[in-house]
Amino acid sequence: MKTGIHPNYKKATVTCSCGNSFETGSVKESISVELCSECHPFYTGRQKFAAADGRVDRFNKKYGLKEELNN
Repeated sequence: MKTGIHPNYKKATVTCSCGNSFETGSVKESISVELCSECHPFYTGRQKFAAADGRVDRFNKKYGLKEELNN
């Protein structure tokens, strides 16, 4: 690597809007974020799963077609 062209890598404090903070490495000394692993719905289990139907399912529901199971 060339000398003198790379930024200094130091410890950084990451602060979330929920109040959680932790240390990591960065070229900045402090980083503020809106979501972290302590308050993100996916990681906390508070995520609501929306019923995402595909085009085929919507078509079948619209025209009253039922899917047959081949057992």
